[in-house]
Amino acid sequence: MKSGFWSSFQNQALLADHKAFSAGFNYESRFNISELGTRTAGVIIPAGATSLGIVYSYFGYSQFRRESAGLACGLRLSDKISAGVQVDYFSEKAAGEYDNTQMVTCEAGLLFKPGETITFGIHVFNPVPGSLRKSFLPSSLRVGSGIELSDVLFAGAEAEMSSGKNLVFRTGFEYNAAKNLFLRGGFSSENTSFSFGLGYLFRSVRLDLSFVTHEKLGISSSVSLVFQIK
Repeated sequence: MKSGFWSSFQNQALLADHKAFSAGFNYESRFNISELGTRTAGVIIPAGATSLGIVYSYFGYSQFRRESAGLACGLRLSDKISAGVQVDYFSEKAAGEYDNTQMVTCEAGLLFKPGETITFGIHVFNPVPGSLRKSFLPSSLRVGSGIELSDVLFAGAEAEMSSGKNLVFRTGFEYNAAKNLFLRGGFSSENTSFSFGLGYLFRSVRLDLSFVTHEKLGISSSVSLVFQIK
């Protein structure tokens, strides 16, 4: 529910807050295993009253890979309400005689701002009945709320329900520790996972580093660069 480049692809309603062209690149290393790396690129394009988003992600290596691409749109419906939708394409390919799978689905989000400091977000992914699916892809519903506790401190929490999984709770904060320097931390009930990281804004370029723990498999790390043209 917090405005940002990557969060706009987690709740497409946040795209409506972007009034400048932006491009971002991210690399995530799962447990320091190169075959489990994920590379993601995205672009946000303001278009009058709306903003468009394009995102592409690649996971895996030559013997097994998953690719996804999305085209999103966000629109401000009023001073307090925004909405967004995204069409997604997923592809999974493996070497040998294994079947290759492809699927098209959608997701959508809403954002409510009842006050200057409080935000509520709702997001649904893959709202397709099981009887119409050609391959298994879970559906999920996320509901969250965030609050600006001060000019330098934001805190938020969300709950997620996914088909075939237990209810997951997440919480986190962002602290503006110094000029253009941001510190972040969070917790997820899934795998009892803690996360921490930092971000630095230099003119129109933002650099973000993050680390996520797993109770059995260790630490995953991520680095991101976002460029904005005002």
